[in-house]
Amino acid sequence: MRTIVYLCMCLMSFGVFAQESEHMILSKELFEASIHTDTESLKRDIQLIDVRRPEEFEAGRIEGATNINVLEEEGFKEQIKNLDKAKPVYIYCRSGRRSAKAAQLMLDAGFSKIFDLEGGYLNWTGESQNIEKN
Repeated sequence: MRTIVYLCMCLMSFGVFAQESEHMILSKELFEASIHTDTESLKRDIQLIDVRRPEEFEAGRIEGATNINVLEEEGFKEQIKNLDKAKPVYIYCRSGRRSAKAAQLMLDAGFSKIFDLEGGYLNWTGESQNIEKN
């Protein structure tokens, strides 16, 4: 577990020294370790954004997430102005497609560190495994 927390800290601090913005897709395990760290200072530096529709968000979400619907593109662009561009942003959607779109909009808006949950909320809940089997 210490190794995962250390790796997360390295990932988060890397953007401070990098010249370019970055969008990284993280496995469920690494994403979870990053957002559920025991270090309070790291928790304050994480912005967790669910980019699904409000009804999807209400049906289930990752604890601590804020909902900003990327399908309402103009509203999305307006709402992300309230986020800190210098802090890491962790995003997810249902399966990964909308979060890729959100990541690009955020990169275009000047965000420097965007971490995307591989497979989205379906992966988080394990539902993607059920879907793949059917």
